Amino acid sequence: MTRTPSFPSRPLLLALTLCALLPGAAAAQVVAPGPALAGERCSVEGLMDSIRQGLKSNSTAYKKYMRTLLREAAVTLPDSELRAAFERETDPVMSEHLAAALVARTERGADPEAIKAVAKRAIEERDPALRAAAVRSMRRTSALENTDGAYEKLVRDASPEVRQEAAQNIVEDIQEVYAGYHGPASDAAVSAATASTDPKVTAKILGNMNTQMISAESAGKIQSLLSSEDAEVRKAAALALGGVPAEQMASARQSVLAMYRDETDAGVRKALLQSIAQLGFIGAIPELQRLRSTDPSLAPEVDAWIRVLGLDLQEWSLILREKQRMQQVP
Repeated sequence: MTRTPSFPSRPLLLALTLCALLPGAAAAQVVAPGPALAGERCSVEGLMDSIRQGLKSNSTAYKKYMRTLLREAAVTLPDSELRAAFERETDPVMSEHLAAALVARTERGADPEAIKAVAKRAIEERDPALRAAAVRSMRRTSALENTDGAYEKLVRDASPEVRQEAAQNIVEDIQEVYAGYHGPASDAAVSAATASTDPKVTAKILGNMNTQMISAESAGKIQSLLSSEDAEVRKAAALALGGVPAEQMASARQSVLAMYRDETDAGVRKALLQSIAQLGFIGAIPELQRLRSTDPSLAPEVDAWIRVLGLDLQEWSLILREKQRMQQVP
């Protein structure tokens, strides 16, 4: 006969355990209550003081943390205090931080008008350094769509720095925020590029943007720039036309083909060849063959396009990469 060990049953163990938790059993172990927690109101001035001190640090990581602190806290900050601090700030670095905080309020859905206040100062502020700071604060945001055409004014600013900052914003917004897949934003970028009277700004925007979702009106604006007096603008316009939507391809192809024979700048002609290739893929080979004798110095470039298009690759990025590889191989 096997004897069962005399251990307390599970119900008894549970009861003994719970006993220790009962108020009566713990009466001898009274713990004094902790201090009451008091809520603290987030202060714009307090954060700004912290940021001013933090930016003096030698730690790059800490500076980065301080730069993002105000922006991340923007939604919880009192709106009136934040706007007032932004309006009276005269240091470009701190003004940019405050502007970024206001922009963040719009981006997070807390205040759709906040970003417009930043755009307004970027346009109306007398100090060009402060205008440039306000422009930078809107980078990689929805400002292209939410500032009522502000960029068409910013690209015509009297300050070259402001114009370049505005162009950089547009390029990064199209590439990083919209990835070229949002038509209204792309149309706004084209409108800004064509509104500018600074060839460097126009060329920078058009030469670095994806035009696959632009409207027919925007495509027409770009085509008009093929007759610009500035070679860099013509080059950028030619490259931009290569990526237009299918509905605009026929018109774009006619424009670049007609321009090639009369164009005198070699760089623009190379851009036109690329545009012709992109608009036609393998179907562009006959057109390229007819253009080969127009400029003997570019015959090797034409031959390179013909060879790579003959591979019948279906992705433009693959075509570009293969052409680059071919030209690097001796």
